[in-house]
Amino acid sequence: MVKKILKGLGIFLLLTVIVLAAAPFLFKDKIKALVLKTINENVDATVAFTDVDLSLLKNFPQANVTINELSIINKAPFEGDTLFYSGELNLKMSIKELLKDETETMNLESFSSSNALVNVIVNKEGIANYDIALKTDKKESESESKPFNLNIQNYEIENLKVSYLDEGTKMKLALNDLNHSGKGNFGSQKLDLDTKTSTRLSFEMDGTNYMNNVLLKLDAVLGIDLEQMKFEFKENKALINQLPLEFDGFLQMLEDGQLYNLTFKTPTSDFKNFLGLVPEAYAGNISQVKTTGEFKVSGKVEGKLTETTIPKFNIELASNNASFQYPDLPKSVKNIIIDTHIVNETGLMQDIYVDLDKLSFAIDQDVFNAKANIRNLDTNPLVNAELKGVINLANVSKAYPVQLEKPLTGILKADVTTKFDMNSVEKSQYQNIQNSGLIQLTGFQYEGEEMAKPFKINNTEVAFNTNQIRLNAFDAKTGDSDLQINGSLDNLYGFLFKKQVLKGNFNMNSTKFVVSDFMSPTTTTNEEGKKTTEAVKIPSFLDCSLSAKAVTVIYDNLNLKNVTGNLAIKDEAVTLSNLNMDVFGGSIGLTGTVSTKGATPKFNMDLGLNAVNIAESFTQLDMLKSIAPIANTINGKLNSNIKLSGDLTQDMTPNLKTISGDLAGQLLSTTINENNSKLLSTLSSNVKFLDVSKLNLNDVKASLSFKDGKVALKPMNLKYEDIHMTIGGTHGFDQSMNYDVKFDVPAKYLGTEITSLLSKLTPADQQKIESVPVTANLTGSFTNPAVKTDLKSATTNLASQLVKMQKEKLLNQGAGALGNLLGGNKDTTSSSANPTTDSTKTETPKNQVKDAVKDGLNSLFGNKKKKNE
Repeated sequence: MVKKILKGLGIFLLLTVIVLAAAPFLFKDKIKALVLKTINENVDATVAFTDVDLSLLKNFPQANVTINELSIINKAPFEGDTLFYSGELNLKMSIKELLKDETETMNLESFSSSNALVNVIVNKEGIANYDIALKTDKKESESESKPFNLNIQNYEIENLKVSYLDEGTKMKLALNDLNHSGKGNFGSQKLDLDTKTSTRLSFEMDGTNYMNNVLLKLDAVLGIDLEQMKFEFKENKALINQLPLEFDGFLQMLEDGQLYNLTFKTPTSDFKNFLGLVPEAYAGNISQVKTTGEFKVSGKVEGKLTETTIPKFNIELASNNASFQYPDLPKSVKNIIIDTHIVNETGLMQDIYVDLDKLSFAIDQDVFNAKANIRNLDTNPLVNAELKGVINLANVSKAYPVQLEKPLTGILKADVTTKFDMNSVEKSQYQNIQNSGLIQLTGFQYEGEEMAKPFKINNTEVAFNTNQIRLNAFDAKTGDSDLQINGSLDNLYGFLFKKQVLKGNFNMNSTKFVVSDFMSPTTTTNEEGKKTTEAVKIPSFLDCSLSAKAVTVIYDNLNLKNVTGNLAIKDEAVTLSNLNMDVFGGSIGLTGTVSTKGATPKFNMDLGLNAVNIAESFTQLDMLKSIAPIANTINGKLNSNIKLSGDLTQDMTPNLKTISGDLAGQLLSTTINENNSKLLSTLSSNVKFLDVSKLNLNDVKASLSFKDGKVALKPMNLKYEDIHMTIGGTHGFDQSMNYDVKFDVPAKYLGTEITSLLSKLTPADQQKIESVPVTANLTGSFTNPAVKTDLKSATTNLASQLVKMQKEKLLNQGAGALGNLLGGNKDTTSSSANPTTDSTKTETPKNQVKDAVKDGLNSLFGNKKKKNE
């Protein structure tokens, strides 16, 4: 019998499990249809979800409905904006609710959401993207059945992110990591809701950040009257960062806004409350801090929040004769007085004002005082402030746990009053700004990743005058460099309060300025955790001019003397004008720009070289060395104009692969040392008539152009003694070359054979052979050159020409002699008139002809004897 009972019970349990497991398949489509009906009947937006799941086992005996990846996307005028997204939305209800008819209301007992996003936008016209409820006739909507009814007992929201943007007021509010839960019977019109909330708040208004990631916590029991939509604070405990607060009063939702009647205060008066205002990351563990005196926060908010009004409020922060000291720090901050009020007495936004009646504290013997008041916060904030006192910066980290990589040093002294309104600041109407007093900083030293070397300010003084702020002195040193700067700042307040660029005009002097002391590329860590180096950036917030003068400037391996010029810094670029310097035994003038605005820094320069030493300048500057590698063999001076542009490397030196431009120069008082060049020595060994060291380069003009790593030399004329030369061709920055040297060589330089042949010509014929063209082709590289000439063929051709000329001469001589021998030019008159002439005289002409013919034939045929002779 027992076996049958147990067996029956087992079968029943098995069937129950099967039914519970199978039920979701039976009810899933019904639930999905109800979800779609609920959404479509209530909102005018594009709604989507990936799936709806039903489980009877997860929260048995309740049913659990899970909506996966639910999103609500706005239509116009917020087309495409995501209003709401939830990774997972869970609804819990009784299983019997699944058995109800489609026309009956289903009661929800609880819901939960995780990884959700709420994105609220109010545009400039005042239209909100959350206003997506369908507009229906009230009577009609009341008569219709509701698929779901809220009979919630508890709910939970995990990791919600809320963003709020009001484009009209330029207000941004963000709640990150929002976790909230509540327990209460929403089936009743009046209930006590037990809530727990934590989040991090950021708040920005008109570009100014007032709160950044401030931790908020609230554990509260709220008395809720759903009929009157009234929420009353009962038991509650709140934290702002580490500052505790308690609330009393209520908040009520009205048709035209909200009604506030709230008071709040700190539950204790310990000065730890003040440290609690500071985020824990900066204030540390305040529970161990030793404090004296009080710090109280109290306030009252009363009135309606509507389209045109805000509640009246009065918030007070007060402390008198307080002190604190951290247990592991040697200094204390004492004599602390705080008296601050934030007030609105009219309920109008523009009438909010802040009064800092007094802020005072002391560290050791140094006392600092401040007071200020701000009016017209909503329209045109008017600031009136006074600062007076001394702060030893070295004591700041000894009294407060400031997270610094390197400790600060220096004495800050201030005695300043200022009065200004933000409209005048924004519009640069400096006549409306009233200033007086001085701020002085001495002995300041700072080290950081953005600085190449520790930066020490010996003394700086800023004078606040009516309409102007002057930098009276700035005496600083970093590395081996020193700086002395003075000038004026045109819009310091615009830079501080309105994120405008900092404008000014300055004069700078330096006895020694080492560029590398200021050049520190920024090191960042990429997504893979590897450190990468970015090029130096010219600050985008600067718009100023600088007149500079330096005795010595050291750039890379160059020592520049007597450097003067003007610099204009704007839009992440520096424009250089009238920049002059003594270097390489001469001087260089420079104008141009350097820009770091893009991903790759770029430059565009015009250089004027005046009587600079050729060998020094073209060996110490990599750029010039690449343009003219042969220049290291030339001793002398150069006048030149160089135009060039290209990219800069991370250390702000030219990237030779990218530069382009041209050079036009004139050589002065030059000599050549061929021993410094493998190319010249190879050329001399292949062209025997040329002594390179005797080349005349005085007043020679050269013209080069360069682009894409190639340099082209416009044909250039040179002279060596009475030999004329023309050089032209190209070479690469990789030292490869292809040049032609064309010589116009007098024949006398082409060897003894040519000289011997020339000597047998008449002077008149010799003048016909003035010079011979010879070409040398230079290839390979400057360090491993290949030289080919047509000297041999030119010499052979000339020898053939000379032999031909000599043959023609001898043939003409032989032809004349033969004519005389055969009776030509015979004087018959003489013979008949003088029959008794001396026989020797009559024989002489015959002998002369015979000898001439013999000599001519011998010369013509080379004195060759006949075989039978």
